[in-house]
Amino acid sequence: MTRSLMNSALVIGASLAALALSVSGASAEARKLPANCSEAKPTIGVALPNTVNPYYIAMQDSFKKNGAAQGFNVNVAIANDNDSNQLSQIEAFIQQGVCAVVLNAVNSGPGAASVRALNQAGIPVFTVNVIVSADDLKAQNASFVEYVGADQIAGGTQIAEQVLKDLGANAKIVAGIIGDPDQIPTNQRDQGFSDVLKKDPNAKIVGTLNGKVDPNVSLQVAGDMLQAHPDLNVIWADTGPAAVGALQAITQQGKADSVTLYAFCAADTALTSTYAACAAQEPADYARIAVENLKKYLGGADVPPEVLQPLKIFIKGQKPGPGEVG
Repeated sequence: MTRSLMNSALVIGASLAALALSVSGASAEARKLPANCSEAKPTIGVALPNTVNPYYIAMQDSFKKNGAAQGFNVNVAIANDNDSNQLSQIEAFIQQGVCAVVLNAVNSGPGAASVRALNQAGIPVFTVNVIVSADDLKAQNASFVEYVGADQIAGGTQIAEQVLKDLGANAKIVAGIIGDPDQIPTNQRDQGFSDVLKKDPNAKIVGTLNGKVDPNVSLQVAGDMLQAHPDLNVIWADTGPAAVGALQAITQQGKADSVTLYAFCAADTALTSTYAACAAQEPADYARIAVENLKKYLGGADVPPEVLQPLKIFIKGQKPGPGEVG
């Protein structure tokens, strides 16, 4: 984790409140909204990283459904996990003169440039899922209206507590993390997980490898971790795609009876004695909340700078439902 991202994760709650646009008591007119907002059916732009991850498929569908229900045209742009692509798509939204944009940044740091571009164009920006770096926002004098996402630290904390419950108070725990150090939300999940295990004198974390939120990369790095640490008995995968790859690595190396996977939930994957517990986000719900609050904001109402939703925890014998993913 970089120092910048670590600092952002530790102070994110206060930073979001401080950096969000001040809207208290303001009317829609005082906010000087784009002309498109006055049309019978305003257009909102939605910027997503990809539609390979089932998480973003669920989110895209929800934006379209809930946007239409709230009287919006919804224009979705997919960046294919490329920061430059996403910034170009944001600039296209600006050229189109959209009413507002909901941004799920590809990466936490570069996302600030998209927010800044929208600020300069006078277009309200809401953020969802990936937290845009507070340090980068400050450096660019950029701000957004609201962030909607999961309570990431709580998710990591709850799963680590499940590890201790499952393995027992006196068990030796040697854990490795398959994460994404470039993202604030995944760092927050890892922080919650690590903080709990560090309190156990019988537990240690051997390190973090970057699975890049990609099952194939996660398969490779999880396999490397298992080979480098023969005594490893717990893997924490902080995204659903990382969970898919890590589970494959455990199985391929014949360690299903000796290594247990804990994760943010892989889509449509049942929990077993090897894949023992996961925390599920609900991206469709985050999209719904973002659209509903955007509608309120355009109508002149105040909206909170941050909306954190609880996670659902699933354990052995259970299976997340459709749209309950990591």
